[in-house]
Amino acid sequence: MYGRCVADIIELARRFREAADDHTTRSPFYSALNRRIAEHPGVLDLLTAAPEEQQLPVLLLAAVHSIVLAEPDSELAAWYPTTSPTPMTTDPFPAFVRLCDERSDEIRSIIATRSVQTNEVGRCAFLLPALGVVEAEVGPLALVDVGTSAGLNLHVDRFEYHYSPGGHVGGPSPVVLECGVRGDLPIPARLPEVSARVGIDRSPVDVTDPAQAHWLLACIWPDQDDRFRRLAAAIEIAGAHPVEIRTADAVTGVAAAVAGVAPAGHPVVLNSWVLNYLPVPRRRDYVESLEHLGRTSDLTWISAEAPALCPGLPYPPHLGGVDRTVVLVVRWRDGVRTVSHFATAHPHGYWMHAPT
Repeated sequence: MYGRCVADIIELARRFREAADDHTTRSPFYSALNRRIAEHPGVLDLLTAAPEEQQLPVLLLAAVHSIVLAEPDSELAAWYPTTSPTPMTTDPFPAFVRLCDERSDEIRSIIATRSVQTNEVGRCAFLLPALGVVEAEVGPLALVDVGTSAGLNLHVDRFEYHYSPGGHVGGPSPVVLECGVRGDLPIPARLPEVSARVGIDRSPVDVTDPAQAHWLLACIWPDQDDRFRRLAAAIEIAGAHPVEIRTADAVTGVAAAVAGVAPAGHPVVLNSWVLNYLPVPRRRDYVESLEHLGRTSDLTWISAEAPALCPGLPYPPHLGGVDRTVVLVVRWRDGVRTVSHFATAHPHGYWMHAPT
């Protein structure tokens, strides 16, 4: 190994065991691998090539997945649903370890230079109804997506939606999002009009760069075929319809982004599963920057975050400890702020429930 202390390896093993438990239903393939990796110090040590805050099981798994996707004829690829139409059902771990041993330098290089940065287009399924309500109030929308990664969610009006109940919206599109609905939620009859769109991210992903697009796909869990296919289709759409993505911090970049799109339509700031990555003081600064913008001009903020991970957002008191995705619609009109709990949703958009 590379001289890491025993305590570091023990902590990494704990993280992999925890990930195995978390992924049991969402990704049985990764759950099983995580459990075996937790007992293998040599594989665990590969993850120490990452900065401390990035030493997450999903990063190691994505690094291996990126090699498998690039080499679909390799031994390990036979177990991956993303590279084999009939993946093997025997234990993949011996082949996994062999790849890690043979390609350890390459895996360390990937881990040291990449971060897990997914763009979950499924979240558009719960963003779209909120956007439809806002557009009905104010007309064409100018979107600012904060923490946008590759900017795929800025193409919300280029996807096709199947709500059950609620019917179909948009399409035809190669990206089809299916979402179960419970309660009285306003499913729009049509796609909203988007008159401008811009994303901001500290480390944006350029989907026109094959290497960066490949990494986005590698970050998808291989036994979640629907997510993999729709991400690939969304990357194609983004390549055909380039949008501006600015390299900027959420706090310092949002005001300039709003000012840039506001002449084209009503500005709507979006963030989904982003603010939990901000330190508490920066999250507070972000909210205050939106408050300042809203006091001086009309603005809407649609936030989809887990309250338990994002204290300090304007949640109704009863939602303070909720660990599910809560969709808030925050409006500033003539300087006055109102907050609406729009829905509670699955983090990948598979369902949304009206407030109860």
